[in-house]
Amino acid sequence: MAYGLAHRELRPRVPLRPGEGEKHHLTSLEGLAALSLDALSSVAYGPEAIVLVLVVAGTGALTATLPITLAIVFLLAALVVSYTQVIAVHPDGGGAYAVAKKDLGPTASLLAAASLVVDYVLTVAVSLTAGADALVSAFPSLAGDKLWVCLIGLALLAAVNLRGITDSARVLMLPTALFIVAILGIVVLGLLRGHPAAVVGTAESFPARESLGLLLILKAFSSGCSALTGVEAIANAVPTFRTPRVKRAQHTELMLGALLGLMLIGIAVLIRRDHVAPRGNVTVLAQLTAGAYGDGWAYYATNIIVTLVLLLAANTSFGGLPVLMSLLARDHRLPHLFGLRAERPVYRYGVLALALLAALLLIATGADTHRLIPLFAIGVFIGFTLSQVGLVRHWATQRPDGWVHRALINGTGAVLTTLAGLILLTTKFLEGAWVVVVAVPLMMLMFARIECYYRAVGEELGLGRIPEPPDRRAGSLVIVPLGEVSKLARHAITAALALGDEVVAVAVHADPAKARALEEDWDRWNPGVRLVVIDSPHRSLVQPIVDYVQRVARDGRQVAVLIPEVEPRHRRYEILQNQRGLLLATVLRARTDVVVCMLPYRLHV
Repeated sequence: MAYGLAHRELRPRVPLRPGEGEKHHLTSLEGLAALSLDALSSVAYGPEAIVLVLVVAGTGALTATLPITLAIVFLLAALVVSYTQVIAVHPDGGGAYAVAKKDLGPTASLLAAASLVVDYVLTVAVSLTAGADALVSAFPSLAGDKLWVCLIGLALLAAVNLRGITDSARVLMLPTALFIVAILGIVVLGLLRGHPAAVVGTAESFPARESLGLLLILKAFSSGCSALTGVEAIANAVPTFRTPRVKRAQHTELMLGALLGLMLIGIAVLIRRDHVAPRGNVTVLAQLTAGAYGDGWAYYATNIIVTLVLLLAANTSFGGLPVLMSLLARDHRLPHLFGLRAERPVYRYGVLALALLAALLLIATGADTHRLIPLFAIGVFIGFTLSQVGLVRHWATQRPDGWVHRALINGTGAVLTTLAGLILLTTKFLEGAWVVVVAVPLMMLMFARIECYYRAVGEELGLGRIPEPPDRRAGSLVIVPLGEVSKLARHAITAALALGDEVVAVAVHADPAKARALEEDWDRWNPGVRLVVIDSPHRSLVQPIVDYVQRVARDGRQVAVLIPEVEPRHRRYEILQNQRGLLLATVLRARTDVVVCMLPYRLHV
C-alpha cells in the first residue's frame, strides 16, 4: 500500500470533444435565447395576420383583435402546460416524431414526420418573408426587391450551415434580449402615450365587404394561430439543457409562454386602442414601433433588430430538419445519404434539401408572407395534437400516481389543438391549406415506399442472417486496360500483381501497325504479364474491352478490372485528360458483375 497517495481509477480518461461536457449545455436563459426565437419572433406576423382578415369587415371590426388574441393566448397557455408534461415524460427529446413512433405506431409517426417537414420548410419561408417585410418598413426602396432579399438571406443561411457554424446560445442572447426589450418597450411606451408619436406608411381605404360574423372571426383566429409556432422547440431539445434538465427545460417553456402571451396581448391592446389598420409598405408592428418610438433612429434600429431575429428564427429549421431527416434515414424512411455527416458535424444533404424546398416555396408565393400563413400552422397543429394524444396514451398505459390529472391536462391540450387545427383547415382550405392536405399524405406515402424498398433490399441481401460459406474459386484474374508501354503501364501492372493470382493486360487498336509496335515494345519490356491485343476496325475502345471481360467472366472466376487514370496536379487541367477510363468504368458497372477499380497516377505538372 502506498501511503499519502489518493486512490485513483486506472481507466484512461477520454478527452471531451467540442460541445461535450456540462458547461456546454444550456441554462434556462440560454435555452430561451437558443430555442425560443421561432416562437417569440411570431409577434412580427401573427397579430398582423389577424388584422388583415378582420379589416375586410371595415376598420371598425379591428376591435375584435383583442378577444381573438385572448383566445389564442388561452390556447398558448394550454400548450405550454401540456408541453411541460411532454418534457417530463421524454427527457431525451419529446419531438412529435419520437412521441408518435413510441406511443402511437408507425402510421402516426409518418404523419408526424411529414407535418414536421412542412413546418420546418414553412418556418424558413415565413421568417424570411416577415424579416423582409420589417426591412422594407424601414427602407421602402427595397419593396420591389423583396424576393431577392429573401433568397439572398436564404443563401446566406445555407452557406453558414454548410460550413458547420452552429448557433451559440451565448451569441443569441444579445439579439434575443434586444428583441424582447424592443417589443415590450413598444407595448409600454405605446400605452403610456395618449396618441401615436408618429405615423408611417401610406394610407389605404378599407370599405366593409363582409359582416363581422362567426366565419370571419374563425378565419382571423386561425390566421393568428401562426403565432403559436415554435412552442414545441424546447421539448424537442431537452438533452441540450444542464442538469437538472427537466426542471430547466420546464422553466424555459414557462418563460416562453409568459413572454409570448404578454407581447401578444400588449400588441392587441395597442391595435384596438389606436385602430391600427394595414398601411402601404409597412407592417402593423412597424406602425406600432413608430407610434411608440417615433420615426427616428429607434424606429430604424427596432426594424433591423426584428429582421435579424427573424433571420435567426429561420436558422432554427436548419438545425432541426437535417437532424429529423437523419432520423428518418436511420429508420429507412429517407435515402441513407441524409444520414451522412461531413468532417464537420453537418448533415449537408439535409441542409441543401431544406434550402432548395424553401427557395421553391418563396419563388412560388412571390415571398408574400400572407400567402404563406394559411399553409403555416396546419403542420404545426398536427404535431401539437400527436404529441398530446401520444402522452395521453402513455399515461393510460403506465398509470403512475396522479396519472388521471396528467392525462386530463394533455387530453385538454389535444382537444384544443384538434379543434384549432380543424378551424385552420376548414377556414383556410381554399386559400392554400389544400396544398398541405395534399403534400402531407404524399410525403407519408414516399416515406412508406422508401421503407418498403429498404426492407426488400435487406431481405434480398440477407441482412441480419448468417450467410453460407463463401465460394472457393480457382484463382482470380485482374484485367488491366492499357494503350502503350509507359510509366503508367508499369504503375498499373505493379498494382495488379499485388491484387490477383493472374494478370492480363488488354489493349485495343484499330491500326495493325500500331498493334505490332505495341507487341514488340511489350516483348522488350517483358513484365511477366500476358498481353492481349484486340482488333477494333470501328475504332471503338470501350465495347471490345467490355465484350472481353464478359467472355472471361463466364467461367465463374473472380474477375477485377483495374483502370489506370491520370490525375493532373491542378484541377484546371482535368478537362485536358482522357476521360475514357471513367466511361469504361461506368459501362462495366452497368453491364457486368466484375470488380471495377480506378487506379490514380498523379502528375507533378
